Amino acid sequence: MVVTTVLRNIKDTGYPLRVKVWNLLTANVWQLAISDLAMVVSSGFALPLQKLTRKSGNLLRWYRTGILIQSLYQIGWLTLWIKWPFMLHWTWTAQVFFTLHTLTILMKVHSYAFYNGHLSETERRLSELDKPGQGSMAAAVRYPSSPARAETMNGTFNFKQEEPLSRLRDDLATELTSPLGQVTYPQNLTLSNFVDFLFCPTLCYEIEYPRTPTIRWTEVFFKTLAVFGCIFLLTLTSEEFIVPVLNEASISLASVNTWSDQALILAETTSMLLFPFMITFLLVFLVIFEYLLGAFAEITRFADRRFYSDWWNSCDWLEFSREWNIPVHHFLRRHVYFSSKSYFSAPVAMFITFL
Repeated sequence: MVVTTVLRNIKDTGYPLRVKVWNLLTANVWQLAISDLAMVVSSGFALPLQKLTRKSGNLLRWYRTGILIQSLYQIGWLTLWIKWPFMLHWTWTAQVFFTLHTLTILMKVHSYAFYNGHLSETERRLSELDKPGQGSMAAAVRYPSSPARAETMNGTFNFKQEEPLSRLRDDLATELTSPLGQVTYPQNLTLSNFVDFLFCPTLCYEIEYPRTPTIRWTEVFFKTLAVFGCIFLLTLTSEEFIVPVLNEASISLASVNTWSDQALILAETTSMLLFPFMITFLLVFLVIFEYLLGAFAEITRFADRRFYSDWWNSCDWLEFSREWNIPVHHFLRRHVYFSSKSYFSAPVAMFITFL
């Protein structure tokens, strides 16, 4: 099918792809690249804020002022960059890409800021234990984590029969140390660590991640090649099986007046688009979760490559929502569900998560 379509396009137009969809995909490329870079760079506000809240006095502590400043910045940042592509009147393809990338960076920055904010408060509590009469003896708080970190941290908190103060010190120090034990807060508050997290294929920040020994550049090459191959197939599918059907439906709808005829045209168009849309969904899924995230995982030597599970075997929508996009599921579980559960009941927290 692909070869036949390409040969027909070359015969009719002299190009393997028809110009209409290709122009749609390549429009505003330089504006998109520069805007995307500016959007990512502007997200770095979280790093100096974390350093400021850590070193400042009680006025700018994370749970007093820092969290408010970060939240207000995130709201303003999101409002600006969501409106940006519409202000510049980009094509819908550029708008979709930029919006999705903006939401991805927002989730990353939120995780980075709120987890490090929690660690700054934990460090303060640990240092206050050395000041008589100032340290709180409340139990150490373990920040909600992804399942992988939870398995690594399982059993690391000290539950021996020790003096309460000594046990509290151990628990607080454990919370400040990475699961692998090689990095301790605030050693992670560096520009290189922040940039590394932006490139890692995960939405949940950790002080340290398990890494593979080396980068397999052949794997990076083939995954990159697969990305462009899938984009080629997406373009071909849109040009040959989606755009013509939509154009024909638009002409047909303009020529009829009764609602019954319009309903029949819409039903026929929907039926004709079911298979092309399914192919498009699968290709987009492959590009993002198999090849793109896999390439970034290889470049950053990120060891956890489980970006999706067997969602095609899901028995209900709840299971499907957990299996088809594991990075987002881990983010919602850690930063939305558990955070909401601290203030609301489990059913209400679940409802907020699925909003």
